[in-house]
Amino acid sequence: MREKHNLSFEILRDKGNVYAEKLGLRFAFPDYLQEAYMKFPIDLPRINGEPSWTLPLSARYVVKQNSIISAADFDPDYTVRPEPQKTLADLKKIA
Repeated sequence: MREKHNLSFEILRDKGNVYAEKLGLRFAFPDYLQEAYMKFPIDLPRINGEPSWTLPLSARYVVKQNSIISAADFDPDYTVRPEPQKTLADLKKIA
């Protein structure tokens, strides 16, 4: 993603949703949803790098260089995401 969009900042990935679990932001798919997803070309165990069939809640954090979170947005509804303008404003606050 960083190379694709020529970004000058790091984007972190939580492989296996380990950190999301620590934050209480990870949820497991019930069996019936696993069956439904297996009918599509969506292989969550492969994407996650482990077999748990879990996903994190949609979240966006802006983290300062000193590891302090300066802004956070998350919502149980995966369709609710922060607007890009909010993310840019949050980044400008720490620049």
